[in-house]
Amino acid sequence: MRDGAFAAAALDTELDRNVQLAPRDRALATELVYGTLRLHGWLEERLARHAPRGLSGLSPEVRAVLAIAAYQILALERVPAFAAVNEAVSAVRILAGDRVSGFANAILRKLASEPRRTKDELSRAALASAEPALTRAMVDAIGEEATLHLFAATDPPPLGVRIEEPCERDAWIARFREARPNASIESGRISPHAVLVRGAGRIVDLPGFAAGAWTPQEEGSQIVALALGAREGDVVLDACAGRGNKTGLIARGVGKEGSVDAADLHPKKLDHLQRELDRIGGCVRRTFAVDWSKGVGGVAGPYDRILVDAPCSGTGTVRRHPELLLRRMSKDLAGLGDLQRTILARTATLVRPGGRIIYAVCSILREEAEAVVESARALRLEPAPFDGSIGATLAPGNATSFRLLPHLHGTDGYFVASFVRC
Repeated sequence: MRDGAFAAAALDTELDRNVQLAPRDRALATELVYGTLRLHGWLEERLARHAPRGLSGLSPEVRAVLAIAAYQILALERVPAFAAVNEAVSAVRILAGDRVSGFANAILRKLASEPRRTKDELSRAALASAEPALTRAMVDAIGEEATLHLFAATDPPPLGVRIEEPCERDAWIARFREARPNASIESGRISPHAVLVRGAGRIVDLPGFAAGAWTPQEEGSQIVALALGAREGDVVLDACAGRGNKTGLIARGVGKEGSVDAADLHPKKLDHLQRELDRIGGCVRRTFAVDWSKGVGGVAGPYDRILVDAPCSGTGTVRRHPELLLRRMSKDLAGLGDLQRTILARTATLVRPGGRIIYAVCSILREEAEAVVESARALRLEPAPFDGSIGATLAPGNATSFRLLPHLHGTDGYFVASFVRC
């Protein structure tokens, strides 16, 4: 947490280094990291109650050990409290010596006398642990009940796979299960391409990846790309393409008669995008390294459809990145909102009259969703119902936007809005 790194990436690196760990141990390590981050503020508050001089004089490493032990004592039924205490005290002794380990032993044993908390109590503890301004923004956007559901997740979400040919999904599920009989491998709930994978180890080691039969991609991300409704022959711009996961689905939609251009701020991501499309047999017409905050670069329309999957706070991914709940985002949100409006304004000049723009963020916050949509009318963008099947299913009737939420859809959290250029 000191250097702002994502815990998931750091954890994956450490697990890759320790290949000797059994799947059960890897799963436990993952739960300890995610659970401790989700409840970090509350765990430290519980520890501090038994430490008259507080915890501020301890090193970050010792405080991390104590927080992980507290999580096991208060939230994790399958680890005996005495085992959590003993392991933590031994670790603190190595880190800081006998005096500090004695202190750790005393406060953890006091903590172990407290009852384990219920799931509802832990959800509310996670809510109390999050940065207050962020919590208020979440509740304002989706309500307290949905926010509690979001904070109730104790396990990391499954990894997503996009099967390139939906008609082959069942066959690939069977192959994955044969290769990883102890893993959980299921169909996605909404995307016809999606497979959800747990406990399979390194996902790119599953059969078929090298041959381009499938791509790692979270199901909500797939839905965003499919909501664009790209059709055979369309000319499309993926305006914030990143590494190209959504670009691959869009390229499939436009077929051989259409074309896709991809733009992103970072040239290295565009290089990765090209390699990924080569792997799955897709293609883009052109790629553009564009800083949308400064202009449109070399991008020239008109396009039939544009996907703006804008840079955002990432609050829809808190199940994967619980450390986001601890960050102060107030200033970031203002800057991100300005950037999102700017990207929408710039791309609006590139879509043909009657053409469509889909605006999306992997955020659940109004500041990055409805507040940005409100600025679109001034850009000659009219909110319009989705004309793709998935968008119409998730936003039926005359609805022009939808939210994906983990407890309702099983995906990360997204906001997606549809516009037609006047």
